[in-house]
Amino acid sequence: MKINEILLNKKLEEYYSLVIEYNKVMNLTSITEKNEFYDKHFYDSLFIDEIYDFQNKVIMDLGSGAGFPGIPLAICHPEAKFFLVEPIKKRCNFLTLVKEKLGLNNVYVINKRSEDLDETFNEKFDLILSRAVAKLNILVEISVKFLKINGILIFSKGLNYQGEIDEAKNALDILKLKYEKTIKAYLSFSNETRFYIIIKKLGKTPSNYPRRFSLIKKKPL
Repeated sequence: MKINEILLNKKLEEYYSLVIEYNKVMNLTSITEKNEFYDKHFYDSLFIDEIYDFQNKVIMDLGSGAGFPGIPLAICHPEAKFFLVEPIKKRCNFLTLVKEKLGLNNVYVINKRSEDLDETFNEKFDLILSRAVAKLNILVEISVKFLKINGILIFSKGLNYQGEIDEAKNALDILKLKYEKTIKAYLSFSNETRFYIIIKKLGKTPSNYPRRFSLIKKKPL
């Protein structure tokens, strides 16, 4: 999506206003100046639109926080379904408020940790997204069981993305995942770089994975 289209989107404008209003009483973001917010939250989220076809897809935003990247993408893709998974109750209350205020009937807010989701979520999703939740070798293990075979993971990372990819090679092999590519992008206002790691699921997740979260965190694959 072009930056001018972002600036003209009324629902994104309303979403920004809600974040700023509720940021006064809860920790949603440290970025509040409008141009910087649009750049580092909206443009960063909506760049994924350039690399994935959302038409009629089912998407999980893992560790959604204040709703990035899930809410901006849901605003622009009413034909797709977005499940926002967030363990903190206050943030889920905010996400539910945004859903209601903006009339986002394609958004579903889930107040749980990923490891607590039941089997009905297994192999349900075409795409799983996450920003700044955990290192790649941990992210792939906690998300893999929810992804359909041939589904895609897209994780937004910073400058150390290659180190994380190298560390995750063993995890990818064990979990029947394939690293596809990394796409580099520049934010529209600041020209800062972002890296989007794209991974594909090739086969059914082995039955002994994912492990307990305490073990995943202690001994990443």
